[in-house]
Amino acid sequence: MSPSAQSKESAAPPASPSSAAPAKPAFDFLDLRAQFAAIQEEVMAAVTRVFESQYFILGPEVELLEEKVAAKLGAKFAVGCASGTDALILSLMAAGIGPGDEVITSPFSFIATAGSIAHVGAKPVFVDIDPATFNINPALIAAAITPKTRAIMPVHLFGLPAELDPILEIARAKGLLVIEDAAQAIGSRYNDRFIGTFGDFGCFSFFPSKNLGGAGDGGLITTNDPAKAERLRMLRGHGSKKKYHHDILGTNSRLDALQAAVLRVKLPHLDSWAAGRQNRAERYRKLFEETNLTSFVTYPPRPPANFHHVYNQFTIRVPLRDDLRESLRIAGIPTEIYYPLCLHLQPAFQYLGYKTDALPVAEKTSREVLSLPVFPELKDAQQDLAVQSIAAFRAAQGAA
Repeated sequence: MSPSAQSKESAAPPASPSSAAPAKPAFDFLDLRAQFAAIQEEVMAAVTRVFESQYFILGPEVELLEEKVAAKLGAKFAVGCASGTDALILSLMAAGIGPGDEVITSPFSFIATAGSIAHVGAKPVFVDIDPATFNINPALIAAAITPKTRAIMPVHLFGLPAELDPILEIARAKGLLVIEDAAQAIGSRYNDRFIGTFGDFGCFSFFPSKNLGGAGDGGLITTNDPAKAERLRMLRGHGSKKKYHHDILGTNSRLDALQAAVLRVKLPHLDSWAAGRQNRAERYRKLFEETNLTSFVTYPPRPPANFHHVYNQFTIRVPLRDDLRESLRIAGIPTEIYYPLCLHLQPAFQYLGYKTDALPVAEKTSREVLSLPVFPELKDAQQDLAVQSIAAFRAAQGAA
């Protein structure tokens, strides 16, 4: 997703679903410019500070960010890296997971989740999801464990924590590691504890569209184990603790100082931005109820008290999803599909041998999901237009 233009203050009436001419989007799926405008002076001062120092890779800016994030989340250690994907790969490498090993994870996620497992030579083993949460179904994990299983990688999808208590219980009973894919969920909590601090590793992404997004790629890993933290630091820097001396084989996955400086400016706003997303999500629910769409749109339920959802996405389920999306496009409503094809059916994982209908809940979900704009600066009028346009589509279907 690219940075988008400033949102318009008002919105036009919804276009008819039968309108032939495509419309320019009435507003943007994610308005990063609106976020930047509120913190521009701080961001530019931080960037200038880095240029004046001429210290661009790791260094004090990164160390301070690591300290701040660790303190915020309640983790003992935080290790910055080049991306959320690398956070997963480095965690697997630090755990010694590789060829001959299996890692259990969700089929309904971004490719990096299972891709990281394959990249270290291990085998992704997919377990179906809970249709209400989109997260891995803990009740199905035990049956997927084999003598080769080394870890469970739950995904906290769209900002909602996975149900961790049963996952951790299974992992402890079987002697398995837990690597949390928290790329979309920084700041979310489970049982009043921040996501990313439950497992052996917590993996975060600072991709610009995330709730805490940088000015480019970036990632971070949390852990409470000093030995794991030390190994992660070595692995991100070609396996070295001393310049030009390499104790293990690592890679180049160092966080840029520019990214760290920008993220340090943004970090204090994380909670208020999450509150803004929660406000927009609640307003969607209210609008769906007021427009009698509750029988047509399945929208995220209010999470239980022990689940703190930060709404990196607001994802609904609807019949005729592709037709609805086209209708919304014509009406000028931006949407996204996360994700149109489950991981186990991706051509890249064809070698694993999964067939269609192997994981029916995830597959049905992938055919029905549609994400609506949910950023904090989203205007009431823009939400009204989106929901009115969905109502118009439904009415047109009923009249057809």
